[in-house]
Amino acid sequence: MPLDHLVPDTAAATSAFEVAQAFHSPALLNHCRRAHLWAAEYGRERGIAFDAELLYVAAMLHDIGLVPVFDSATVPFEEAGGAVAWVFGAGAGWDAGRRRRTAEVIVAHMAPEVDVAADPEGHLLELATGLDVSGRRPDDWPAAFRAEVLDAHPRLGLAEEFLGCFTEQARRKPSSLAGQFVAEGFADRVRANPLDGIRR
Repeated sequence: MPLDHLVPDTAAATSAFEVAQAFHSPALLNHCRRAHLWAAEYGRERGIAFDAELLYVAAMLHDIGLVPVFDSATVPFEEAGGAVAWVFGAGAGWDAGRRRRTAEVIVAHMAPEVDVAADPEGHLLELATGLDVSGRRPDDWPAAFRAEVLDAHPRLGLAEEFLGCFTEQARRKPSSLAGQFVAEGFADRVRANPLDGIRR
């Protein structure tokens, strides 16, 4: 299946990509695109029912709280990103429940595990970002698919940029999940990501 077939063809999806493209660095934008593809393909292959548009929007915006203009001085970046997504959903004409769900998915992506029955989109995004950032469970995706995604959306030095973002989050918000990750050896896992040995 061509990668473009995994991207929903809706006005909200197009707008979410435009927002991500406008505010993310090239490395973070490609991370968001890969995260969506990992998530959507994993769900498709395993027959997990998920809302394709909601997953895509959440994937495009899940790290926007790391971007300086949206970085909160007081709340964890995933909560800040969830708030941005809620506002985005309002602009897209989504009802309050759908806005809330998108924010919940973004917050959930930082959890160590998300129950697929309770939150399929959060489950998929949590697995996808775990793969893309720290190389967790790469064999859950076929090698050919991994290579295709990395060729289409190169990593562009994501590891060091991401570590810089998380280190800054940890410095200012040590009790956040980002702060806990940094304190528990997150840097070593990120720098050992096997995806960086496939494409850069």
